[in-house]
Amino acid sequence: MQYNSADIKSIISYAKKLEGKTLRNLCGDVLENSYSGKGKFGQLLEKFYFNYEPNSVADADFPEVGVELKSTPLKKIKGDKLVAKERLVLSIINYFEIVSQDFDTSSFIKKNSHLLLIFYLFEKDINALDYLIKMVGDWKIPPQDLIIIKQDWERIKSQVAKGKAHELSEGDTFYLGACTKGGKGGNYRGQPESEILAKQRAFSLKQGYLNHIIAVINNSNDDYGRLFTNTNILKEQSIESVVSDRFIPYLNMSVFQILQKVENKLNPNAKNFYASLTKLILGVQDEKEIEEFTKANIAIKTVRLGDGDIPKENISFPAFKYDELLDEDWDESTIKEQFEQKFFFVFFKYNHQNELVLKRVKFWNMPYNDLESVKMVWSKTKELVEQGNIVKEVKGKKRLTYFPSTKFNGVAHIRPHAQNSKDTYPLPTADKLTGSQEYTKHSFWLNNKYVRNAIYLSPE
Repeated sequence: MQYNSADIKSIISYAKKLEGKTLRNLCGDVLENSYSGKGKFGQLLEKFYFNYEPNSVADADFPEVGVELKSTPLKKIKGDKLVAKERLVLSIINYFEIVSQDFDTSSFIKKNSHLLLIFYLFEKDINALDYLIKMVGDWKIPPQDLIIIKQDWERIKSQVAKGKAHELSEGDTFYLGACTKGGKGGNYRGQPESEILAKQRAFSLKQGYLNHIIAVINNSNDDYGRLFTNTNILKEQSIESVVSDRFIPYLNMSVFQILQKVENKLNPNAKNFYASLTKLILGVQDEKEIEEFTKANIAIKTVRLGDGDIPKENISFPAFKYDELLDEDWDESTIKEQFEQKFFFVFFKYNHQNELVLKRVKFWNMPYNDLESVKMVWSKTKELVEQGNIVKEVKGKKRLTYFPSTKFNGVAHIRPHAQNSKDTYPLPTADKLTGSQEYTKHSFWLNNKYVRNAIYLSPE
């Protein structure tokens, strides 16, 4: 063996040799005789580079030093910037064991407190042997993060102990998620305190948290501003309560009054005005990302309320690509991920002088049953796209569709999300009525009345 498994420096030094290489570069001779052409990157890495058999034991991969080996894909975005392609899946959650464990001595912390991370560039239709390894990181969970991860772990444990493992959602937590893990059938498992079978889930570090790790490895984490300079407060309070407390002095103030109080001259007509105002109230500089929000994949949504506390607009999500919709299963879908995340809502309401007044802030994630309603919208939309059955009727320049409307189930609907009618995505199946091979970009939207009833008016 070319490294000492009892010496952390030796392991890391050996791992660093991967940077800028592929497994084919480094393991060619061994692979030529042993590799059959199947297997995931992580399994190949373990077997042919680190020379141990892939396993699912409770101990860390290098038990003598307490280090767990994890590989994870990167993708390129605008400007060739490298970001995490997905969350980092850790260990499977044993529903029957977790309820009797304490975090500090749990199997989770024993296995995952110290990670050796191998980041590789994912490219479609490329053999896993030829993925280029871009960086290697030695990551010990920092004490300030460990406080939040412990709170997340306790939330997951609490849900399982209540017999609600089947209702676990990644939006329940901040840094540590409980993601589904299994095939298309869901790989259902028994759980304590309930006869309802629950999908198998695994602990995972959220995609935003991985991007922060990448920034630290690349010494580019100056783009972040922290909410908490002293994290000891989180030993007594949750992130939700601390953040909400910071908004209390500004409740029932107009936007103009808030700007005077924070002594800032933001341009109210700027596209990012409300996001910038939220950062200022939280004590984060406008040009920086909120570190804790980014790590937790928290989406900030600013809502302007009109008469009857009904939002002036429905809430949009990014436009989806029609072909990608057909390629995805619900549990691994982009739409489920978008709706399941944690949100931070900032509600403003017009007063009699037509000024926007700050009324409420709230952390929120969609309840299990409502997420099932979104799934119905997703399934119907997928069916229509697959059948090429989109356009119902053409009236002049206007096209009426069969896509689910606001009346479909009261939670979400589909509507255009494009600059104009020429802003389109290709269709995998030509539309039957019009024969078109492409169609105006559409997205999923939360119904404005749902936002009022389920979020704004609902108690904590």
